[in-house]
Amino acid sequence: MGAAALTADASVLPQPYALIDPLRAELASGELLYHLGRTLIRVAWAFTLAMVLGIALGLVMGRSERVNQWLDPWLVVFLNLPALVLIVLCYLWIGLNETAAIVAVVLNKVPNVATMIREGARSTSPELDAMARVYRLSPLTRLRHVTLPQLAPFIAGAARSGVAVIWKIVLVVEFLGRSSGVGFQIHLYFQLFDVAMVLVYALSFICVMLVVEWALLQPWERRVRRWRLA
Repeated sequence: MGAAALTADASVLPQPYALIDPLRAELASGELLYHLGRTLIRVAWAFTLAMVLGIALGLVMGRSERVNQWLDPWLVVFLNLPALVLIVLCYLWIGLNETAAIVAVVLNKVPNVATMIREGARSTSPELDAMARVYRLSPLTRLRHVTLPQLAPFIAGAARSGVAVIWKIVLVVEFLGRSSGVGFQIHLYFQLFDVAMVLVYALSFICVMLVVEWALLQPWERRVRRWRLA
C-alpha cells in the first residue's frame, strides 16, 4: 500500500483494494480458475517427471563412478544452460504444443534434482548396505527400505526447490508459447498494459503455491523425516 501511495498512479501500481473487483470478475467468469487449472496441470506433470527422472539419474550416478564420469559433463552443461534457451529449442524442435512445454520444464529441472540425489546417494551408509546384502534383500526391497529412507532429506530438498523453480519456468513457457495458463494471461495483459490484471493472476497463483507448500509439501517432509527422530 505504501509503494502504491508513493507512485500515486494506478496504472503503474494499483492499491491492493483495487484488485478486488477484477479478481471477482475473473472468478465469476471462470477465466481465473480455468487458467490456474491449466498451469497447475503443467506444474504437476513437470514436477512428477522431473522428480522421477532426476531421482533415478542421481541414484545411478551416485552409486556408479563410471556412469558419473560419463554423465557429469552433460549434467554441468544442462545446469548452466539458460532456461530460455531450452524452452525456445523445445518449441522449435517439437512444436508449440503441450509436449514441448512439459519437456522444456522437465529438462530444466532434472539436472538440479539429479545433482542433489547424487550427493545423497554418495552419503548413504555402507553398513546398512552391507546389512541388506547379508539378509539377501531383493533390489526392490533394498531400494524401498534401505536406500530411499536415507535419501528422504535430499528428496525433500529437491522437491521443495523443484516446486519453486518449476512453476516459475512453467509461467515462462506459457508466456512464450501457450494459449492458456497464468503465464499466457500475464502475457496478454502485459500487452494491454493492464497492471491490475497482471497482479491478479500473479498473486492468485502465488497463493495457490503457498497452499500447496503448507498443505502438501511441509506435512510430507515432516513425515519422511520421522524415522530420523525415532
